[in-house]
Amino acid sequence: MPDDPALPPVGLAVSGGGDSLCLAWLARQWRKHLLAFVVDHGLRAESAEEARLTVQRLEAMGVPARLLTLSGLTKGPGIAERARQARYAILAQACREAGCLDLLLGHQADDQVETIRMRQESGSGPEGLAGMGWVTALPDVRLVRPLLGFSRQALRNTLRQAGLVWVDDPSNEDLRATRVRVRHDLQGQDTRQTLWKIGIEAGTARMQRDAARAESLARRVSLRPEGWACLGPELPDAEILSGLIRAVGGLIYPPPPAAVARLLTAGQDATLAGVHLVRWRAEWFLVREVAAMSAPVPAEAGAMWDNRFECWLPSVVSGGGMLIGAAGPGLERTLRGGWPARFCATLPALWRDGQRVAVPHLGWWAEETLKEAQCVFRPPVSVTGSGVYGCPDGNEAAEAGRAPDM
Repeated sequence: MPDDPALPPVGLAVSGGGDSLCLAWLARQWRKHLLAFVVDHGLRAESAEEARLTVQRLEAMGVPARLLTLSGLTKGPGIAERARQARYAILAQACREAGCLDLLLGHQADDQVETIRMRQESGSGPEGLAGMGWVTALPDVRLVRPLLGFSRQALRNTLRQAGLVWVDDPSNEDLRATRVRVRHDLQGQDTRQTLWKIGIEAGTARMQRDAARAESLARRVSLRPEGWACLGPELPDAEILSGLIRAVGGLIYPPPPAAVARLLTAGQDATLAGVHLVRWRAEWFLVREVAAMSAPVPAEAGAMWDNRFECWLPSVVSGGGMLIGAAGPGLERTLRGGWPARFCATLPALWRDGQRVAVPHLGWWAEETLKEAQCVFRPPVSVTGSGVYGCPDGNEAAEAGRAPDM
């Protein structure tokens, strides 16, 4: 994209730490039309001040910045994953509002090696061993990680040479966190180089498999706008089934490979990761599990419900106490277009005062003003991943499969 102020800016996710601040400094040498987003998770008393300080440092660097504040996060089990999901959700929303097609992230080579080791230890299959993608295509934005070929130390040395200071988050030294323990365990350079090479090889293989899967999906599977998948008379292989479960369930990450393997072996109706595998009319379908769907959300233009449906509404609808939620049971047979009631119960619907007033996918509305309402199925990650893995930035060490100096 040209560096043109008339076009949308390139987005940057900047926490204020050494990695993301160096990303901003390097990006500023590359182009002028940037927009940084600083997320305050609100989990530490000092986080708000640190976020404001980061915004000031970015603006002093010549990078415009917006402060995004999360609410509702509480410490406790799964906080790292909950914070990550909330962070990516608010960043994606900010990119949509600003028109950013690309969001640059500060993940670097040490992060990649740690990710690969963590996935090794969790028994991840070949998909996970590819690590983080250099480019990951989401429905609204491309996540770009241009620093994966550079070590944490190299980035901090760059900041020191530029006379810049950064924020050190104390949670990065909390040994209760799995990633921090892995970081402390990975002291040997040989181990890091081995893991780096595993990631390069696994990433290259992953992209080849993604291409083959896309071809197979086009021939055999229909991913429908209603949010369910028609698999045909026979179940697909484990990797394709895993990607479909992720899409239908609105998940960022695929379900555990062992659980998918058990599902295939059983070959019967079952649930996994918020998705129901159903046999109907001699064919297999994946539909959302009713009990796992999200609660209703306010009916506003661009609202995302159940992490899968983006809703666009007539201007007369927004606000006014209307909600977007599951259609639920009780839809008349004549409205369902031949689909089972349990399928249609998972469709997004508009509700007012406890009454269902529209189900856009069924072309039904109780009021003429709701006729133009639409809910578009947009899972957070495509079935085949749509990412670039194992493709370093061109430096000789990375091309040779060796880890950067760490």
